[in-house]
Amino acid sequence: MRNKILILDDDEDILYFCSVVFENLDFDVISSPHSKDIIEQVEHAQPNIILIDNWIPGLGGVKATQELKGTPHLQQIPIILFSANSNLPALAEEAGADSYLKKPFDLDELEKLALSLLKGS
Repeated sequence: MRNKILILDDDEDILYFCSVVFENLDFDVISSPHSKDIIEQVEHAQPNIILIDNWIPGLGGVKATQELKGTPHLQQIPIILFSANSNLPALAEEAGADSYLKKPFDLDELEKLALSLLKGS
């Protein structure tokens, strides 16, 4: 069975490049430009991993991650918070994210991080 990733970002270029990376890894890619109805989005997508921008419209990355990590049947899904914020490590910790990635990021770094989190889950 193929892995699925849910990518939440309102930047079309980032969605495109991240989608290409994960499609090349044989993932099914689901994307969204907002974090509204985050629980419903994740339940519908049933991803193995989530990549979420901190500045995503709707709840924002921190609150959306907190909601997911506070939902028992979804809390085991690894979440990578990504942002250009200088305090990203603190934001990721506050959110309860499994990891974080500073923008701009190297696509190889994103690939390695995601695959390592999947192996650990």
